[in-house]
Amino acid sequence: MFIFNAYAQSTSTVGSATDFIQTYGLFILMITVLYFFMIRPQLKRQKEHRNMLTTLTKGDEVLTSGGIMGKVSRVGDVYIRVELCDSTEVTVQKNAISTILPKGTIKSL
Repeated sequence: MFIFNAYAQSTSTVGSATDFIQTYGLFILMITVLYFFMIRPQLKRQKEHRNMLTTLTKGDEVLTSGGIMGKVSRVGDVYIRVELCDSTEVTVQKNAISTILPKGTIKSL
């Protein structure tokens, strides 16, 4: 009464390539979009920031990630000293520098 007939599945190799594309195609497309829209631009920004930090020299006007503007008075391997005004200097990590400002920016404020 409750027993149903069991039918064997047919085995065909004709649709295997189509099944692969349908199954993994969306996944591969998502990985590709993720790489070109998220990972690649982030790597490019990191490379530009690293190059900016290597070209940092004494006398450059900088803006830190905390919003402090000042002039670089000493550059070390990991830390730099930023002069905020005539008698005030702050030591910050190089990674905390977000941008190098154009010359004369601090005096124009």
